[in-house]
Amino acid sequence: MAMMAMTIRNSASRRTMMSRPIFGSRSMSLFSLILVPTKLTLVWEHIVMIIGKPVVLDCVREAERRIAGTSFMEYLPMGGSVKMVEETLKLAYGDNSQFIKDKRIAAVQSLSGTGACRLFADFQNRFCPASQIYIPVPTWSNHHNIWRDAQVPQKTYHYYHPETKGLDFKGLMDDVKNAPEGSFFLLHACAHNPTGVDPTEEQWREISQLFKAKKHFAFFDMAYQGFASGDPARDAKSIRIFLEDGHHIGISQSYAKNMGLYGQRVGCLSVLCEDEKQAVTVKSQLQQLARPMYSNPPLHGAQIVSTILGDPELKSLWLKEVKIMADRIIGMRTTLRDSLEKLGSPLSWEHIGMFCYSGLTPEQVDRLTSEYHIYMTRNGRISMAGVTTGNVGYLANAIHEVTKSS
Repeated sequence: MAMMAMTIRNSASRRTMMSRPIFGSRSMSLFSLILVPTKLTLVWEHIVMIIGKPVVLDCVREAERRIAGTSFMEYLPMGGSVKMVEETLKLAYGDNSQFIKDKRIAAVQSLSGTGACRLFADFQNRFCPASQIYIPVPTWSNHHNIWRDAQVPQKTYHYYHPETKGLDFKGLMDDVKNAPEGSFFLLHACAHNPTGVDPTEEQWREISQLFKAKKHFAFFDMAYQGFASGDPARDAKSIRIFLEDGHHIGISQSYAKNMGLYGQRVGCLSVLCEDEKQAVTVKSQLQQLARPMYSNPPLHGAQIVSTILGDPELKSLWLKEVKIMADRIIGMRTTLRDSLEKLGSPLSWEHIGMFCYSGLTPEQVDRLTSEYHIYMTRNGRISMAGVTTGNVGYLANAIHEVTKSS
């Protein structure tokens, strides 16, 4: 028992050290404890407005009002809310998708995007035990944890070019080409986390064609639908391109960000199958995997989503609010870049997107924390959702001060 306890402690220590720079758990803990007149967190992905507090969308408030007092408190089926799943598929595959009409999609409600990824990873491990997953460098760090704990071997592929602060398209295509035929690849559908760098539409078409030639399987993580452009349909373009080219794909969807339902843990996992019969089989297996994990997904978040997307008026309001949130991020991005340039920053900031993979060194990040009480992950990733009109000037000046000698 003593040996086991020591092993657990050592393992936990290693995992904590590995996760701190990415998740920013240390930064978030410090942020909540330190009492200073001016402090700023760029770790969280909550959309905040001028007052600096997370937003509850008007469409969500109205949906909550409509479902308040409901007497239905029973378990959802293992596959979740049928209505929520149906509406969610339309966002990814299209309102008039033939795949939906032909019932070729196996889909279940998931515990947000993390749960969708984990469920698919376990599905991959069970039914393709000799396979591995190719993950971009960099990526959301939890991707590595998810596939690791599902016991799926991982490899990486080039994505971000640190010198150009843009997409390493050649490196990406070379890795896709050199991967064994029929490999699994994790792709960010839009608003790549943590870099904010996405392929162009033409690049997506080239990627899709190469995937087709190599018979690769694409699994899309779409955690930020609507935030890249302000238009959920446009942000699903990468997926639509793969569908047009005849791929079988998997998709993880989440409402944490684009509806602000962070704590409700509501999302969807879908897999496009050969036909309806295969889709029924795959869905059955996904439900069997969910059974020992959590049995049934939560009810309340699914009710909110289905109420909003199932009502034309509320859905229209939601689309407007998504556009407002995306425009705010774009506006803050422009203001931050302009402010840095006006200060005479020697660095280029044209790469700032939904996220800013700033290029700040861990030492510069530490200076921002210790001298300016600005908290972010030590890899320099800035969530633009935390930048407001009230703090953008302070942030720009602090970044300039710690980078001006670079």
